[in-house]
Amino acid sequence: MKRAAEHCATGAGTVLGGLALWRYTQGVELPVVSLPKVGVLLMCLGAAEILLGLYRAVRR
Repeated sequence: MKRAAEHCATGAGTVLGGLALWRYTQGVELPVVSLPKVGVLLMCLGAAEILLGLYRAVRR
């Protein structure tokens, strides 16, 4: 159960970080990447990690 909880906690932190980037960096322009798009990507990766943690919790 410990690994599942770690995955869920890490995923939640990643989702919150991505949400902050998506929400508060709308006006910031960088030459290489768009920070709001990076925020959306982080939210998707965080959701995938939460799903992995839930899957591992159910499998046990």
